[in-house]
Amino acid sequence: MIEKLREMGVTSTMAYMAGIASIGLSATTWLVSKKTKTETTTNRGEDRALFVGQWAPTFFILGTALRLDEQMDKKR
Repeated sequence: MIEKLREMGVTSTMAYMAGIASIGLSATTWLVSKKTKTETTTNRGEDRALFVGQWAPTFFILGTALRLDEQMDKKR
């Protein structure tokens, strides 16, 4: 999978930035859900915020794997 991502031009920096963006998007979604929540409605914004926030570790793990692959590529 890492080879495929490298072939597609994905770098470790891109994966790390996606992880940071995921955290920011999660926080924004959560804040917006807090502002729009009323007592009579069911707001799924908090659920969406948690879902998006769970992407971050995956992006960081992919970034680490890509970085290790990039370092191995430099040694060859």
